[in-house]
Formats: sequence, structure tokens, C-alpha cells
Amino acid sequence: MSVLQALRQRASARPAHIVMSEGADPRIIAGSLAALDAGIARITLVGPDAELRRALADAGAGDREKLRIEDPQTSSLTAEFAQTYYALRQHKGISEDIAKTQARDPLVFAAMMVRNGHADGTVGGAVATTSDTVRAALQIIGKAKSAPLVSSFFLMALPQNHPSGRDAMVFGDCGLVIEPDATQLAAIAAASAASCRQLLEVEPKVALLSFSSKGSAHHAAVTKVSDALALLQRDHPDLAAEGELQFDAAFVPEVGAAKAPGSPVAGHANVMIFPNLDAGNIGYKIAQRIGGCQAIGPVLQGLAKPANDLSRGCVAQDVTNMIAVTALQVAP
Repeated sequence: MSVLQALRQRASARPAHIVMSEGADPRIIAGSLAALDAGIARITLVGPDAELRRALADAGAGDREKLRIEDPQTSSLTAEFAQTYYALRQHKGISEDIAKTQARDPLVFAAMMVRNGHADGTVGGAVATTSDTVRAALQIIGKAKSAPLVSSFFLMALPQNHPSGRDAMVFGDCGLVIEPDATQLAAIAAASAASCRQLLEVEPKVALLSFSSKGSAHHAAVTKVSDALALLQRDHPDLAAEGELQFDAAFVPEVGAAKAPGSPVAGHANVMIFPNLDAGNIGYKIAQRIGGCQAIGPVLQGLAKPANDLSRGCVAQDVTNMIAVTALQVAP
């Protein structure tokens, strides 16, 4: 069984209610129907009612049990969401009229369904930009009280029978925090390790990546990474973590043994923490496009309730996988 099949199977054991903010997109419909048929989740599609029903008919969906449609223009929930939005944003100068308009925005409406307990999690970003998708999640759902910051990761499913013996890894942060300082980098590493445990059910081995391995180069950028490791080890002494490491030292056992002898992480890392968004975004796309990995994300971590972002280049299978990931993020 592949790691993605395992994720879907686990999600189907306790299906959550996931709301899709871009319900009329054909990829969203196909991916949502696949998730529904697999028992991964109960689904709400958000969008214009007539358009959604036509799209579902075109997809041959018919009437599906546990499939719900919400049109923000006519929904009985819209007035409630406008009041909540006004209460949340009036300190920013938002008027009641603006709140009523915003409550009809599909991204806001879907996030409001999660905030107000009408759904367990939300997925968007197949059409909307990452900035718009994440902004709605941050403004409406908000940061978890226990989280220092909201960050993101990609779940990277390696090709089957990969020579490394690995089937999946976590890459963070490849989608949100542009230039983290040492404190933020440590927080991203801790959150990514927790996400690794939650989704992959394995013990994380965290590598904080750099162009240097254990002092092979000296630069402020290297110092930031080594400082982040010190903070991470101080706050999470039981977490297996190492840094700074070049990627080959983190991934290849022989190289890890040469560059960081005696390290239990070097050469065996399953959580790769990139020093900034440039490195992370480039790194995951190289692994995806050249290395043949399947990239699921960016998955958000640190929110009060689950909300996730799809790539605008996603396909239906990506949607189904993200629904499964979001369902597994829901607190039992």
C-alpha cells in the first residue's frame, strides 16, 4: 500500500466534513466525488447553486449522499457569517455593509463554516492564489493559541521502490514564511515534526538544511540555521534533530556519516526544513518535477482548525489527497 493509499484509508476510518470553497471547478468536483465515494469525507461544495448543479450533472454525479451545496448568495448561513465577520474585523474599520459583502465571498464563507462549527476543515486554492486562500484562513479561522506562527509544509510522496527506501517526507516551509529568523525556523521545524507524526505515523528525524554541513562554511545564513537548531533542541530535547546540514548529508547515509559522523539524523532525515522560502519552493519543485515525487500541499500548520491550499496546477487526484490530509488534521 502506498503512503497516499494509507492516508486515504486512515481518513475513511473517521470521515470529517470538509468544505470546498471553489466547488464549481471541474477538478474540485472530480476530486471531491472521489473522496466522497471512498468514504474519506462528507463534502460541501461552495458556489452558485445553478452552476454547481449543472457541473455535477455534467460529471454524472447525480444525487450523492453526504454531498451538500451552499450558495453564499442565498444560504441561510450568510447572515450569521456576516455578523461574525463584522465582530472579527470591525477593529480594522470594516463596516457592517462590507461584512455582508465579504460573507458572500466563497473563501470567506468556507472558512466561516469551519470557524463556526458547520464543517471540520476547508480546502481551496485550485483557482484562488495562495495569498488569498491563506489570508481568508488567517483572518477567519485564526492561529491556534499554542502555535508561535502559522507555516506550511509539503507532504512529498516518493516514487514507489525508491532507492532510499523512503516512501514519504515532509518539506517545510515551502509555501508561506518568506524569510524566517532563527526563532521562526525552530518553530517551523517543531510544527513540521508534529505534522510528520500526525500524518505519517513515524518518528520525525529533522534536518535543518543549509549550504553548509556542521561548520563547513561560515556565513550569517549558516549561523541562523545553527541558532535555530539550538532553540529547537532547547524547547524539544526529545526530538531527533540535526543542523546545519546540506541536503545530501541529510538524505544519503554514506554522505551523512562522512559529513556528520555519529549523528542519528544525518543520512536518515524524513523532515527537511529549508532556511527560507526561496530554497523551499525551489527544492520541492525540483523533487516533484525531476525526482518524480508527488507533492501534496502546501498544507497549513498552526491554525486553530484545518484549512489548506491547493496548487493552481492541481489535478483531481491532488484534490482527493488534500481532502484526506485535511480530514486527518481534524482533532479527534
